[in-house]
Amino acid sequence: MTVAMSSTCPGLYCGKTLINGTIEGECGVCPRGERANLQKICQKCIGSPELYDWLYLGFMAMLPLLLHWFFIEWYSGKKSSSALFQHITALFECSAAAVVTLLVSDPVGQLSIRSCRVQMLSDWYTMLYNPSPDYVTTLHCTQEAVFPLYTIVLIYYAFCLVLMMLLRPLLVKKIACGLGKSDRFKSIYAALYFFPILTVLQAVGGGLLYYAFPYIILVLSLVTLAVYMSASEIQSFKNLVAKKKRLVVLLSHWLLHAYGIISISRLDKLGQDLPLLALVPGPALFYLLTAKFTEPNRILSEGGNGH
Repeated sequence: MTVAMSSTCPGLYCGKTLINGTIEGECGVCPRGERANLQKICQKCIGSPELYDWLYLGFMAMLPLLLHWFFIEWYSGKKSSSALFQHITALFECSAAAVVTLLVSDPVGQLSIRSCRVQMLSDWYTMLYNPSPDYVTTLHCTQEAVFPLYTIVLIYYAFCLVLMMLLRPLLVKKIACGLGKSDRFKSIYAALYFFPILTVLQAVGGGLLYYAFPYIILVLSLVTLAVYMSASEIQSFKNLVAKKKRLVVLLSHWLLHAYGIISISRLDKLGQDLPLLALVPGPALFYLLTAKFTEPNRILSEGGNGH
């Protein structure tokens, strides 16, 4: 049946299918992987993700890895020799999950994806825009208008969880000899808590994270670096280079700083944006140069002397 376009289907994502040059079907939701254009016709998403989209996916992929590393370090203890192997295993799990996720995504079997371009925040929350043309009947037009940025993250988390449950318990049982029986699996138990949290976060706040993640990266990386340097009592360059672990933590935070700056600038103008990366060491240098002036004991002693 050929149907003429009318105002009875004003929903932003309600669409019809274009078949042999004619518009067929009732007004409704577009199939997965398609999106309604301005004429309310469903069109297949054939574009490739933009740089910002890849950076968003990278951020969502980093979250479980960083949480894995944090809890492994938290529960492994200073004397445990298993932390390094667990860190490597967590990296392998997340990397393998990312590769498998790309392979099972459309186009299947390729390390690439096709996507619909994100145009506005409402693209992430189509369930809130189901139209009621006659104010009685609701047309359910909920779909993944940002295909596949919404579901691909959830699929990735599922693969991360499966690989962790297959690999990590065997590794921890074999090499975590420096920990008690009740402690060696705590990093795995922690993952069983934060994966559901990450899933809900993506399901509910995916659109907000898409626009806010560059600033989240910068703020959290700055705060965590300051907390780490303060807790480790690093007040000079000599203290900083005294242990290799401190340099690794510093370089990791610098990479996060650079990631956040690139995400904000999107490298639209290389000549203007690349020099911004020179700001990456700034927070650490500022901390080291000013730490001696904010040392609590010194402040208390000067206050007691009336200075």
